[in-house]
Amino acid sequence: MRFKILRSLPAALLVAAAACSSGDKPQAPSTPPAGAQHVDAATAGSIVGRVTFEGSPPENPPVKISGDPNCARANPNGLAFENYIVENGGLDNVFVRVKDGLGNYAFDAPAEPVKLDQQGCRYVPHVVGVRVGQPVEISNSDETTHNIHSLPDTNREFNLAQYQKGQKNVETFTVSEVMIPLKCDLHSWMRAYIGVVEHPYFAVTTGGGKFELKNLPPGTYTVEAWHEKAGTQTLRVTVGEKETKEIGFTYKTTSAN
Repeated sequence: MRFKILRSLPAALLVAAAACSSGDKPQAPSTPPAGAQHVDAATAGSIVGRVTFEGSPPENPPVKISGDPNCARANPNGLAFENYIVENGGLDNVFVRVKDGLGNYAFDAPAEPVKLDQQGCRYVPHVVGVRVGQPVEISNSDETTHNIHSLPDTNREFNLAQYQKGQKNVETFTVSEVMIPLKCDLHSWMRAYIGVVEHPYFAVTTGGGKFELKNLPPGTYTVEAWHEKAGTQTLRVTVGEKETKEIGFTYKTTSAN
């Protein structure tokens, strides 16, 4: 028997509200700066690096998924939170971006959507970046009901129900904001984080904390690393013409929570 809304009345009301809620926060349109420049690919450089974790990371606690039999069937070996994903000393799921230093450069938003899936009763990917004005396609690949509830400080809040497998919704963010939590009100452990930026110079660490920021114009930048539990760090970096600059961030056990 399919699990739909065989929960308490409050949970049912949450889904009903999600079906028609799209938030009411005012939006400030993003406009290019006066005299905007475009990047000269012939002189552009890049930043490459790695985010490492020093010491033993906190253990990811198990998720209690027994309340939804569909989620339990999708995870026969159990499910753990994704707070700290460390591979060979490198910390994954860190959002790295150029925070400032781009001046009057302007960038067109891609038409290709960023895709975020609800798969095995978790968000995949867990951390994702998107450009201001770029579509975000959020889908449900599970045999259960989910709702997609964004919790922004600046952008418009949305709260959408997805009752069936294969259902998709497309949203856009109109203001730069790092980070925006995304949750499912029916499955409290489900969380994702979206970084919304106006330029293409961002990455999410993977493969043991690795990242790359390509095609940067020469200049001096503040680069920020964000992690959902360990917090943020910044570095000041100067990139010359056609230069590849290597940098690194290190989180420690004392900074973890």
